[in-house]
Order: sequence, then structure tokens, then C-alpha cells
Amino acid sequence: MRPFLAGLRLQAALLRRSPGELHTLATVPLYTLILLAMTDDPTRPGIAANAVIAPMLMALWSLGLFTAGDLIDRDRYSGTLEPTVAAPAPLALVVGGRICAVTAAGLIAFAEAWAVGLCFGVHLTLHHPLALLAGILASCLATGCTATMIAAILVLTRRGRPYQNSLSFPVYLLSGIVLPLSALPHWLHPVSRLIYLSWSADLLRSAFRPDAPRHLPVQLLALILLAAAGLGAATLLLRRVLDRVRVLGTLGHA
Repeated sequence: MRPFLAGLRLQAALLRRSPGELHTLATVPLYTLILLAMTDDPTRPGIAANAVIAPMLMALWSLGLFTAGDLIDRDRYSGTLEPTVAAPAPLALVVGGRICAVTAAGLIAFAEAWAVGLCFGVHLTLHHPLALLAGILASCLATGCTATMIAAILVLTRRGRPYQNSLSFPVYLLSGIVLPLSALPHWLHPVSRLIYLSWSADLLRSAFRPDAPRHLPVQLLALILLAAAGLGAATLLLRRVLDRVRVLGTLGHA
């Protein structure tokens, strides 16, 4: 855990000096307004919660995804990637800690979306606060682990931005945070369930329903397992990728 916490503290210090890296948060109110307009249906008042939850999850994934690519690119350009790789600490834990420091800003995104809803007369009733808290924390963890896996792949690339752009909106659609999974073809449902955001969306939405969340243990277990799978894959990929770039001598090539 020490390498993870060290990465967390390092990225938190960098964010204090460069808060512009959280520019994704500026898009949350706009996305909330768009989704509120789409869900403005007096006959279905329960879907308003989706317009608040979706922007938060979108911001969470965007923060993790863009941090994963920018972290590698910036460390490479600044000449700190090689010393980081040479350190005895596991690189996956260090990178995971740094990404989790950024994805923790998802709490701010949720507050933004909720505030926008209140400004436009959308009053949500939180029936199960523990489910909401557990869902947000598990989602932040799963985002960090999944983005760490992506960062491991981006070590091989010279520019990560094109790959980041291609993994944003397709994931929003496949995970069911923009539209329900029932609107997708049935053959895509197993693929959607491999994306942790689909479980996150279900868990967070259940916190606003009067009924007790019956699938809470399953949803939390799915998020934890997907997070563990992402971290395990990141560790394995980084080991293979670093072995390759050491042989080729291309780790610092930009």
C-alpha cells in the first residue's frame, strides 16, 4: 500500500499546482442540463436521478482515462518516467494511486450535477445514503484500476490522446449510463456487464429508489472483482511492456 499512497500524495500535490487538469469538471453542468432536458417527463419522475448520476460517472471515467494517457506522456517528456520505472516500488501501484487521486474528484462532479438539478427544480430524495457512498467509493476504485490498465498499454505509444478519445463515448453507451441497457441489442449485454460503469450506474440509481437495494452485495462484489481484474491485468501488462521497452530502449522515446 505504501507505493499506492505515495502515488496518491504525489498526484494530489501536482493537482494543487495545476488544477487545470480537472477541466473535465467544467463540462458536468452542461451534460447535466442536456440530460435533464432529455428526461423532463412528468409521467416518469423517477428518471430524473439518471440525469444527475450519468454526468458524475461520465466525468469519473473521463478523468481516469485522460489521466492515464497524460500521466505517461508528461512523465516521458519531463524525463521522470525512467526514474519511476527504475524505482523498486511496483509501477502499477504508483500509477494507480496517482489516477485515484484524480478520480476522487468525481465527488465534486456529483455535487455539481446535484446543484444544477436543484437550480432547475429537480429535488431528488436519497433513500439509501450508504448505497450511494459505497457506490461512489467502489466506482472511484474501479476507475483507478481500469485506467491503470490502460496506462500500461499506453506506455508503448508515443501519443496517447487519440486512444483516449476513442474510449470515451463508446464506453458511455455500452455501459448504460447514457441510455438503459435494455435499449442495446441483447448480444451486447454480456459485453456491457464487463464494463464496471454498468454496475456503478445500477448501484447509484438504487440509492434513490424507495425499495431496499436487493442486489447491493452483488453489485459491490462485481465492482471489486472488476477493479481487482483491472489492477491484475495492469500489473501483468506493465511487466511485459516494460520488459519489451527495456530491450528495445524505447521507454523515453516521445
